Amino acid sequence: MDENTEYKDSMNCFQRFIKRAFDIFFSLIGIIVLSPLYFLIYLCFLFSGGNAIYSQERVGYKGKIFKIYKYRTMVRNAEINGQIPRSREERDEKLTKIGRVLRAHHLDELPQLWNVLIGDMSFVGPRPERQFFIDQINAVTSNYKYIYKMRPGLTSSATIYNGYTDTLEKMITRLEMDVEYYTIRSLWHDFKIIVVTVWKIVSGSKF
Repeated sequence: MDENTEYKDSMNCFQRFIKRAFDIFFSLIGIIVLSPLYFLIYLCFLFSGGNAIYSQERVGYKGKIFKIYKYRTMVRNAEINGQIPRSREERDEKLTKIGRVLRAHHLDELPQLWNVLIGDMSFVGPRPERQFFIDQINAVTSNYKYIYKMRPGLTSSATIYNGYTDTLEKMITRLEMDVEYYTIRSLWHDFKIIVVTVWKIVSGSKF
């Protein structure tokens, strides 16, 4: 995308208000409805002797640093020089037995419903990134500033169709898709992304 072009948010204030209300309501409902599943996963970690929750600093809305929560899926010594393994091969080598199951069904992301409820994230929006990788992206393009104008999301078109970003090239592609989302997003568009995401999870598709 052209760095000299000034991109506009396609959502007005009212739509953003409705989007946030939707996030609060359905994240709360999700936490309540899925509480038995949360408890079951916690028991699995309890009996395996590991800590259930893993947190990591990400950069979110308006450039604010927040802690994103996930179920721990990797062994404790997974970090390399302070960074979680980026490539799929590196990550697969570090996955625990529980982690492999959680990752396969995207259940490791369930604690992020709390991030959505408290306003760190939204159901739909660009996936939040670490500052380490944002610096790499900013060295190539100045368009990352548009990501700060949106709450990070549990899912997005880039997440569904660009997959896991383990290279700088895929990060730039994801950024371009996220900026495009910024210019066309709407409540209806968000709904379609959620439906496709749920379908992919239910059908066992990898993304």
